[in-house]
Amino acid sequence: MAFWTLIGLAKGKATTRWPEHGDDGQKGLLGMPRYNPELCADDCDACAKICPTVALSARPGGGLDVDYGRCVVCQLCVEACPTGAMSPSSDWAFGARQRKDLRWAEAAETVTRVRSPERAGFRRSLHIRHVDAGSCNGCESELQALNNPFYNLHRLGIFFTPSPRFADLLLVTGPVTRAMEAPLRTTYDAMPQPRWVMAVGTCAVSGGIADGGYAGGHGLEGILPVDVYLPGCPPNPAAIIEALLMFLDRAPQRVKGGRIGE
Repeated sequence: MAFWTLIGLAKGKATTRWPEHGDDGQKGLLGMPRYNPELCADDCDACAKICPTVALSARPGGGLDVDYGRCVVCQLCVEACPTGAMSPSSDWAFGARQRKDLRWAEAAETVTRVRSPERAGFRRSLHIRHVDAGSCNGCESELQALNNPFYNLHRLGIFFTPSPRFADLLLVTGPVTRAMEAPLRTTYDAMPQPRWVMAVGTCAVSGGIADGGYAGGHGLEGILPVDVYLPGCPPNPAAIIEALLMFLDRAPQRVKGGRIGE
């Protein structure tokens, strides 16, 4: 008997039962910085000045405009904030169906589950075509973890396919560089109807750290219709799984108005 087979028998099943129950594998992870507007000092823009992706901008008279779709989770704002208005958190479940849900709103709407009849036939079997549109490979390392023994994405009926002709969902990483824009459109056009698009990582959502570069893009906005936005640099495997389940109406959307709700 192979050595690793013996090790496997001795260790037992490694796959988590999450999201039904059990470990999501993200204990101790730093997530999106949490905005506490009541602690924001008047005429203070320390965090906005240091943000590398302009996810934060100071409002005249005090307060911040916060766009988590541009956040790369670097925690520089947390370090620079003198009052604790930007504080560390473990909020990583930032998948959203609409771009506006990633922007801070004074009064967040109630998070409700919306079931799509069009996606009903895909809830137990979804095939994904992934396209790297200029990524640094950070998101790809997290995507690879989806099929490791711990997460085992196949147990949820979700699979990656090498051909767009067999894909239901186009998963895009990277800021969509000029060189990748045409291949990305070709891949999308080759997919059968119905077809959907998911932007994974801050680069795909808004351009991220590469936004404004001479060959970089601004994400998927204006190029393809996006059905799911998932910022992060990179988003962790549990966040990707939760966003996929949210898209399939098997889990609720937990973020609206830039804040997490249970």
